[in-house]
Amino acid sequence: MAGPTVECYNCGNANPSWAQVCRSCGVPIRPSGSGPEGPFPTDQDSLVSMGAGVGAIVLAVLLGLFLSGLIPPAPTVNADPTPSARPSRTPRPSQAPEPSSAASAAPSAAPAAELLGTVMFGTGLDPTTRAVTGATDTFGPGSTFAHSVALPEPFGVNQIQEEIIRVESDNSLTVVQERSVGGLGVSPNAMVAGFTADADLLINGWGPGTYILRDYRGEELVAEGRFILTD
Repeated sequence: MAGPTVECYNCGNANPSWAQVCRSCGVPIRPSGSGPEGPFPTDQDSLVSMGAGVGAIVLAVLLGLFLSGLIPPAPTVNADPTPSARPSRTPRPSQAPEPSSAASAAPSAAPAAELLGTVMFGTGLDPTTRAVTGATDTFGPGSTFAHSVALPEPFGVNQIQEEIIRVESDNSLTVVQERSVGGLGVSPNAMVAGFTADADLLINGWGPGTYILRDYRGEELVAEGRFILTD
């Protein structure tokens, strides 16, 4: 720098000897050399330096205000640390499963109430009335198994279907003759029909035990009875 200089006691910057304020930090300087004197600087360089310092301060303030507007306010924190309880969703009741066709078709040991007809068992059939003779419900080897079904009205069909069910020792039921294969031919105008068989054939085929005989007219269960086979 040409000419004599004076060092700023605040920042150490070299200034012209006539400068009254530091051109770097703006702090007043007591010059050691000759130059203009007074409470305010009058030279151009000092004024430029002071203007730059003031402008930098104003710019910094404006920048701070601008940035403060861009930063969103901090979210309000709930002082209560206990979370509010959220209502739980009430579970929907599960739909009860519909019974399967197999379950609905399972035979029941309980006799149907107020059946239309009756079943009787014996050792023979009357050739005229077709009603049983020698009434009994127990049949052993060498005997004749006879049964009859009677309705208070004509059968109205050509065939009565007969289902045979064995009652097991635990009271469970086992179908030994399906109704689809146990057809008994009848006269549509008749109200009594019967059938005879060798008891040995039934004992050898089904075994000894308690059995349920059910008679169906189409899908209608019309009569039911129990009999026993012995060995």
